[in-house]
Amino acid sequence: MRNKSVVTEAQEIQLAAELIRLGARLQLLEAETNLSRERLLKLYKEVKGVSPPKGMLPFSTDWFLTWQPNVHASLFMSFYQFMLGNTELRGLKAVVKAYRLYLEHIELHGLECVLSLTRAWTLVRFFDADMLKMAQCRDCGGHFVAHALDLTRDYACGLCHVPARAGKTKRNAEAVAMTV
Repeated sequence: MRNKSVVTEAQEIQLAAELIRLGARLQLLEAETNLSRERLLKLYKEVKGVSPPKGMLPFSTDWFLTWQPNVHASLFMSFYQFMLGNTELRGLKAVVKAYRLYLEHIELHGLECVLSLTRAWTLVRFFDADMLKMAQCRDCGGHFVAHALDLTRDYACGLCHVPARAGKTKRNAEAVAMTV
């Protein structure tokens, strides 16, 4: 995704530290920087104070299509596509800028952050691989993440047609209990 032209090690370290502060997983750092795994592990511990989480990156498009993640993924993709269409930003720089806008929007509206930087980066990779696309809702006209091979002529988004159990999380139940 990133143009790995002439970049100094100091710039690579600065980029990696910024990505770590935004919550990037080690695999994202390895893919987007030229730093060694050992250097990235050391930097991660310096920045976060703990070792990086272990485990695989998300590898399925399905997570992005469930109700709440779909709304957040769609919001992020709208910011990302705006960056591509209206700025000179490309690749990782566009992902980071769109993710920062997503975080600002979430904070401004007092919402829970559902999309991590690593998931946002993976989402863009799924779009680049033509595994996902944006589909327009027939009711509200908004654009939402959908499988690339799905028929989307009569697509109805999760906001216009909220699933029966949507929003029935433990956090929401606790919030309702506090107001009673």
